[in-house]
Amino acid sequence: MNQLLRLKKPSHRNMRKIHALVFLLPFIIGFLLFFVTPIIQLIQFSFSTISVPEHGGMQLDFVGFQNFVGLFTTEVSLANQQYIRVFADENIRIFLNAPIMVVFSLLAAMIVNVKFKGQGIVRTIFFLPIVTGLPVVQMLLAATTGADMMDASIADTFIGGPLVSLLMMHTFLPINVALFIAGVANEIFNLISNAGVQTLIFLAGLQSINASLYEVAKIEGANAYETFWKITLPMLANIIVFVIAYSFVDLFLTSIITSEIWAYGFQRNNIGMGAALSLVYMINIIVGLAAMLFLFRKVMGKYE
Repeated sequence: MNQLLRLKKPSHRNMRKIHALVFLLPFIIGFLLFFVTPIIQLIQFSFSTISVPEHGGMQLDFVGFQNFVGLFTTEVSLANQQYIRVFADENIRIFLNAPIMVVFSLLAAMIVNVKFKGQGIVRTIFFLPIVTGLPVVQMLLAATTGADMMDASIADTFIGGPLVSLLMMHTFLPINVALFIAGVANEIFNLISNAGVQTLIFLAGLQSINASLYEVAKIEGANAYETFWKITLPMLANIIVFVIAYSFVDLFLTSIITSEIWAYGFQRNNIGMGAALSLVYMINIIVGLAAMLFLFRKVMGKYE
C-alpha cells in the first residue's frame, strides 16, 4: 500500500506545474470573465461600420476588411502621417528603448542592493516617486522648477548641441546616424523616470539569490565580473523575461497610437476604424513581444 501511494505522488516538476496553475487561476478566471467578451466585440466591430439607428441602440454593418485597408491607405493620424509610418516609428522606438530600460533598471537595482550605511534612507529617497506616483512628481516639478522648459533645454542640448558635433568630429558617422544616436541619448531621461517598477522587481530578484552561491564563487577565486555573468545573470533570467514583457507592454500602452484609438472612438465618431486600429495594435504588441523574448532566449541560451 505504501509503495502504491509512493508511486502516485507527483514528481517535483509536476508539483511546480500545479503550483504555477494555482497562481495563474486568478488571472485565468479574470480574463475569462472580463476580457474575452470585449475582445470578441472588438473583432466584430473591426469588420463593421457602426451607426445609431432612429430607434436607438447600435447597428453593425459588415464591411469585411474595408476598415483595415482604409487604415493603411486613406486614413491619416492626428499628426497627418500615414499609419504605416506611425507603426514603423513606434516599433523602432520601443524596440530600442525597452532593452535600455531593462539594463538601466538592473544596474539601479544592483546599486541599491549594495549594503552601506544609510541604505534605508537612500532606498526611501530612490523609490519615493514610485510610491507617490510619477505623474504627481512630474506635476510638482513642472509647477516649481519649470520642468517642461528644462526638458526642452536638455533635448536641444543633446540633439542640436555637443553630442552631434562630437560624433561627427571623432567618429565620421553620417549626420542621420549621429542624429539618431543623439535622439536615443535624449530619450534616456524619460526612460529613467519610468523604470522604477522594473527596479523594484530586479531588487526583489537580487535579494532572493542564495548568498552561499556568492560565497562559493569568492572561495573559488571568481571576480565580480565572472560572478555577475555566471551567477547573477543566470539566476535572474526568468525575472528578466518578466521585466522585458512588462517594459515592452508599458511602452506600447504609453504610445501615441493609444491616443489615435481614443480619437477614432470619441472625436472622429468612427468606432469601426478605431476597433480595426486596436486589433492591429494588439497583434503588433503580441508579435513584437514574442520576437523580443525570442531574441532574449537566443542571447541568454549560453548563460542558462
